[in-house]
Amino acid sequence: MTHAATHTTDALAVLNAQRTLPLVAVISVKFAACVTKWATRRRTRLALAQLEYWQMADVGLTPEDAITEASKVFWRA
Repeated sequence: MTHAATHTTDALAVLNAQRTLPLVAVISVKFAACVTKWATRRRTRLALAQLEYWQMADVGLTPEDAITEASKVFWRA
């Protein structure tokens, strides 16, 4: 896991060092960021749907709030 994070950091440092990025690079980075955000939303909403009542109370959610959030599709904020 650390190796992947280091590799990504190194790649971003190279891209940031350039004055202008190629259009394909800009689009690729934005696409990757969007897909990562969507994957995170999906994973957290699936986990939210599995919480017990007492766990929801611990994080300050009502069951209705949890159901509403968990039922959203991944591309919705």
